[in-house]
Amino acid sequence: MIGLSFLEGRVLGCLIEKERTVADQYPLTLNALVAACNQMTSRQPVIQASAEEIEAAAGSLKAHGLVRLVHPSHGRAVVRYRQVFIDKLGLDEAEAAVIGVLLLRGALTAAEIRTHGQRWHHFERVEDVDGVLDALADRGEPLVERLDRRSGRAGERWVQSVTVAIPRDEPAPIPTGPGPAQQVVELEQRVLDLEARLARLEDRLSDLLS
Repeated sequence: MIGLSFLEGRVLGCLIEKERTVADQYPLTLNALVAACNQMTSRQPVIQASAEEIEAAAGSLKAHGLVRLVHPSHGRAVVRYRQVFIDKLGLDEAEAAVIGVLLLRGALTAAEIRTHGQRWHHFERVEDVDGVLDALADRGEPLVERLDRRSGRAGERWVQSVTVAIPRDEPAPIPTGPGPAQQVVELEQRVLDLEARLARLEDRLSDLLS
């Protein structure tokens, strides 16, 4: 299971995400899965993978026993995809949220994971995320790992250990693309930084008021 390709990890992360955020559209059709993988928001790096590439990645995940096909029924005319990764590994909702966010966004601090994962699972405090990360790191086959702190960054960053394609000690590369796409990525990163700062301020205020 550990050692999936980057694109397999992107497919898996998207299925985990959409199952929790748009349950009425889940399981996903291939077209919906392609759109999710190629989203220009909430993704790091932003990619433009073809339907054939994503279908092949989903097929590989199926061979690993991490994805299942849902065949047409009840008026649905196409095959759909759903993940069974969470059940297979016995993860709870908080652990699923943490893994999913890291699969889609790359290296993050606990505060950033809390901010970006609130639609997936409600974390009361950053310390709750810390506990989940520790549990995932202490498994017999760790699913996350802590990165060395880099100068100028507040807080320790974590990465998932499910895929191997993105180096653990460097930020995920952003593919070269058209100017507007690059600007969207840069703006998104600024928003992520601001959201992380806001989350830290909220935690401090909560401590002061408690």
